[in-house]
Amino acid sequence: MSSLASDYTGNTVLIYTTNGDHLVSTVITEHDKHAKQIQLETFPTGLNVNDECKLMILSSPAPCEFNGKVKKTGASLFIGMFQGQERESRSATRYPVNTPALITAHLIDGTTHPIQNPLAVALINISTSGVRFRAAYYSLDVGDEFEMHLIINNNRKKVVAGVVNTLDNGTESSEYGCAFIVIE
Repeated sequence: MSSLASDYTGNTVLIYTTNGDHLVSTVITEHDKHAKQIQLETFPTGLNVNDECKLMILSSPAPCEFNGKVKKTGASLFIGMFQGQERESRSATRYPVNTPALITAHLIDGTTHPIQNPLAVALINISTSGVRFRAAYYSLDVGDEFEMHLIINNNRKKVVAGVVNTLDNGTESSEYGCAFIVIE
């Protein structure tokens, strides 16, 4: 079943301006599939009725990206969703995000190996196809697969991802570009 047809209630959503500026990361409290709209736990400051925005919903089996428009019904504000798509190619739009994450396990030959001391990382950006983060120098190698918990508004979203590239910053940290494998 396509994640575009899923019920997004309870999923984490990252909301951006049409220019890609991050407004809020929150949880979807209600999803009306027929009206193609969502209601949020926390509504983004700075968005008014009829404003357009970008939505990235961290749903299973794949994240989805939508264009959105703020709507008002009675006293409730909603975001109408249109032009949605599932995980994109490598050229997926990347949105800046400043949120912590923890790598809690390595995956080797399909077996999960928990890390005794989870590795704290700093997310740099996220797209429908993956995530880029900063971590200690030489923490991971290209091809490594791992389990990560994104920490968004005190909620955890578990993902499995694989490292596709690294960038040495010439400091004590590196940047890791990773592709999503599974989002739970």
